Amino acid sequence: RDIIIEVYLLLFKCIFNLFKLIGTKEKVTFVVSFGDNSTFVYNELKNYLDNKQIIFLKKKGSKIDHYKISGATLIPFETFNVVAMFKSIYHLATSKYILVDNYFAFLSCVKFNDSVQCIQLWHAVGAIKKFGLKDRSIEFRTRIARRRFKNVYRKFNKIVVGSDAMANIFIEAFGLSNENILRTGIPRTDLFYDRELKKSAINNVKSSIKLDENKKVILYAPTYREKELSNYNIRLDLDLLYRELKNNYILLVKLHPVLKCQMNKIDSLYSDFIINVTDYPNINELLLVTDYLITDYSSIPFEFALLNKPMIFFPYDLEDYKNDRGLWGEYERLVPGPILFSSKDIVRCIKENNFDLSKIRDFSYRWNAYSQGNSSRNLVNFLFQDKSSYEFIREVL
Repeated sequence: RDIIIEVYLLLFKCIFNLFKLIGTKEKVTFVVSFGDNSTFVYNELKNYLDNKQIIFLKKKGSKIDHYKISGATLIPFETFNVVAMFKSIYHLATSKYILVDNYFAFLSCVKFNDSVQCIQLWHAVGAIKKFGLKDRSIEFRTRIARRRFKNVYRKFNKIVVGSDAMANIFIEAFGLSNENILRTGIPRTDLFYDRELKKSAINNVKSSIKLDENKKVILYAPTYREKELSNYNIRLDLDLLYRELKNNYILLVKLHPVLKCQMNKIDSLYSDFIINVTDYPNINELLLVTDYLITDYSSIPFEFALLNKPMIFFPYDLEDYKNDRGLWGEYERLVPGPILFSSKDIVRCIKENNFDLSKIRDFSYRWNAYSQGNSSRNLVNFLFQDKSSYEFIREVL
């Protein structure tokens, strides 16, 4: 596998270096596997650039098509489409600004011009599970792969963060320094501060999902486990939840898209209680209609905390997960809600509705310190050298 990747990267590098001779242009190229952060930045960028100067290179599975990207150039990235690949590499070699939202191996083999800014718009606001160089699974990767990881991380001129807590994690995970941290806030969290956007987002959800206005909404959004990719089973006792909660609650189930789950069977058994929202493109829109979140090691709680609503943590494989992946601290100190290991306790907890929301407020204060509703504008101001505005914003925060 490493040989195939290295051959591909060598070819990528050769084509990149040829296009690089053209020189850089006042152009922004997004490389997206998700799309939400990029969309918010795009909407702000339109005040500075026209659509011909904004390029989206979209990975397979990216939800960018579901967002309102009107007029910008969209190109499939890392596909077998040779023409699309040449166009992609051309834009990467000639853009002054490169914004990525994930790990992309091509970064390990390219050398941008000194004037180019490569910005990491990471797809998580905070982190419970370890990643990057601190992910324990990296021990089982080859020396070539580990070297490639480090080369990718070194290409990030800046990493956008919403808190100092996440900044410290990135410094460890990517082996970088404080100079690489950009404290502008997370662009997609702007949604939670914009009344009109929230109203529109809620309408989007309600037009796609049939919700009973008289029932509370529970969202179950677990982290995916690589061991369960081919045969995933929901660990919640759905029969119990159905019997105890169906009259007053609706359960939304949001699984990782790569999971192969027999949701059709579940849908038919509990059609008046469970709604499968795995394919819904925007998790933050779902959070707006959610009353209770159930999760485990996901980064979703960091954004949900902005809504100051109850969370329940269901880490049914906590000890195994600690050993296999690793966590950024003691789980009990990382999460702002009850930690439960049985469906019976989850039902009891929801019915009692006795949550300490002060823990959630403290949690949000720690992890969302720089995400105050103007994160997209902060980032664009920084990119376009409006330093006075950026420094003022940072002083206020």
